[in-house]
Amino acid sequence: MRIGELSAETGVPVPTIKYYVREGLLSGGERISHNQVSYDEEHVRRLRLVRAMIETGSLPIAKVREVLAEVDDPKHDLDRRLGVVSKALSQTRRPLDEPAPELLREALAVAERSGWTGISPLNFHVRALAEVLERLRMLGMEAVIERIDDYARAAQTAAETDIELLAGVREPDEMLETMIVGTVLGDALFAALRRIAQVEFSGRHFKGDAEGRERERPETEEA
Repeated sequence: MRIGELSAETGVPVPTIKYYVREGLLSGGERISHNQVSYDEEHVRRLRLVRAMIETGSLPIAKVREVLAEVDDPKHDLDRRLGVVSKALSQTRRPLDEPAPELLREALAVAERSGWTGISPLNFHVRALAEVLERLRMLGMEAVIERIDDYARAAQTAAETDIELLAGVREPDEMLETMIVGTVLGDALFAALRRIAQVEFSGRHFKGDAEGRERERPETEEA
């Protein structure tokens, strides 16, 4: 296909495609004449992956180039590639402070109680959990920490759904694209559903409390 057809197929403007080629994010097509270049389905998949990282994942060009270098390393299996992309998406937030050892142990204990036995203490997300635990404790939110296993069960259900969706995708670039979009928009989706559920359960538990308290208030004599 020509570059115009590649643009139509992916929704990426031609000037942007040329920019990605110049930046080394997309390989150049096969030159079939002095003024014509041909692209194939591999370019379609890679372009969609690049677009997902930049537009959905908000990764800078330099980080995308770095991620692609690791993704394309033949020594890395698919699990490692997914981990590289997941870490890159998480690092768009501010850098984490180094958690205290006891917080890391506490975070790992949550994983172990959930049956997640393949998690390294060096894992970026374990450090993130440790930081959240520290903040909760600083704010006196021990009640949240006491229910953390309930949150872990909800997270496991969501994660199992994510991986089942990925398992249905065959091409590595397409799988990574699905993972990026699914993670970023999936987080937004999960947050929206959580807020809706909070509204529902708040209504069930607390709606009418003010009226009930008003009815139970004893009458006072008028002055």
